[in-house]
Amino acid sequence: MKIIGLAQAFAERVAEVPQQVYAGGSHGDITFAALSQGADAMIARLEGAGVRRGDRVVVMMRNSPAAMALIFGLIRGGFVWVPANPALVGEGLAHVIRQVEAAIVLCDPEIRAAVDACGVRPREGVIVIADPALPTGPALAPRADLPAPSDLAAIMFTSGTTGPAKGVQVTHMMLELAARGVMVCADIRPGDNLFVWEPLYHVGGAQVLVLPLLEDVRLTVTDRFSARRFWAEVAEAGCTHIHHLGGIIQILLKQPPSPADRAHNVRIAWGGGCVPQAWRPFEERFGVELRECYGMTEASSLTTCNLDGVVGSVGKPLPWFAVRIEDETGRTLGPGEGRGEIVITSPLPGAIFAGYYAAPEATAKALRPDGFHTGDVGSWDENGMLFFHGRAGDSIRCRGENVSAYEVEAVVNRHPDVEESAMVGVPAEIGEYDIQLFVRLRAGATADPQAIADWLDDKLAPYQRPRFIALVTEFPKTPSQRIQKHRLPPAPEGRWQR
Repeated sequence: MKIIGLAQAFAERVAEVPQQVYAGGSHGDITFAALSQGADAMIARLEGAGVRRGDRVVVMMRNSPAAMALIFGLIRGGFVWVPANPALVGEGLAHVIRQVEAAIVLCDPEIRAAVDACGVRPREGVIVIADPALPTGPALAPRADLPAPSDLAAIMFTSGTTGPAKGVQVTHMMLELAARGVMVCADIRPGDNLFVWEPLYHVGGAQVLVLPLLEDVRLTVTDRFSARRFWAEVAEAGCTHIHHLGGIIQILLKQPPSPADRAHNVRIAWGGGCVPQAWRPFEERFGVELRECYGMTEASSLTTCNLDGVVGSVGKPLPWFAVRIEDETGRTLGPGEGRGEIVITSPLPGAIFAGYYAAPEATAKALRPDGFHTGDVGSWDENGMLFFHGRAGDSIRCRGENVSAYEVEAVVNRHPDVEESAMVGVPAEIGEYDIQLFVRLRAGATADPQAIADWLDDKLAPYQRPRFIALVTEFPKTPSQRIQKHRLPPAPEGRWQR
């Protein structure tokens, strides 16, 4: 397989088909020429602020033409894109800015206060992007030194299970492979139109964003997911593909039946997190083939995909990856031999990340001589199909986000009345899990669950906030004084509910 390089591919598309539509949506159509002009305008703004090639640029923006122009400016200019969830606040946001030694933060207007309040100032300060429209400006001279496939394109933060969020170093090649993985999994063909509702700060959005550089397709971009308008939006735009994450499949199934259920051109829904019980009902109701995949940002996003329609499976490895399952002793498990850790290797140098940014201990734990140890649990069936069984570590998937118990508990334990806490996941009605928080108060403390929840609201992102809080007098613990979370009741009597 030939790796083109994203910056080179962008230059070629602009030169060959400048008036071809790259993306459409409520903002109107954006051609490759207009996107290129917008990217140059963003490059000029960054360089004017003192940002240099290789600098880390934290971006906290919701989906918009301006955000797309900025991302392509970062790709073309050789800056390092550090996408951050706009909902981040407090220490979680400070950690991202501090960890990458950010040169600058670019954000939407409503995000500025949270950036200022987090207590860490980037080297060149903050730029507020007040206008979400595609920026304009003079074209810059073509660059002879475009970033190479092996150059660092992004640092994407993923929640850790035993420490702060870790920054995955994503090269231009890895981002290109992520898009090529989508091409295989979703059976992408020339002329396809992909509906992009997922946030661009996720690798799931980022990999689709660069897909039109590699194949003759277009995007339809919206700024948020709306279950009520979903099928009308994809039908109006003529979309052929939709992406599912977390509880999207279940949410769509819960909508009232409508003629719009089949009045669309969507051929394939691809993604992760579909529960087996919803698989066939979704396909039958909406007339869409569902393709489940598995992967991590650390291994170019997609590692396996299910092209065979086996309900509940995440499929088989992509051609540039190999997967094995190991038990606790390091023994490789075969079909029917039970569950173990998913370990990924690749014959393609650079397909797996080089490490977490400025985190050598975390890197050494994950990247070993025998492959990338994911911390995820999987098993094989008799036909070589992979099944995913969740994280081995202490995190949960909530509202499409990986939520680290360590991070949430670290904030909760700062409450003046809290002695210690434990976060666990409980099955959600929609999606994978809801957050349940157990709290042991200090002696003589009077805080109640509602007061604790109110205190947490401006210190945790919305997807990190507990839905349930229960007060306990003691925690079950191991001899080393670690809380035994598996012994905590799944639905304690009298728990507070948001």
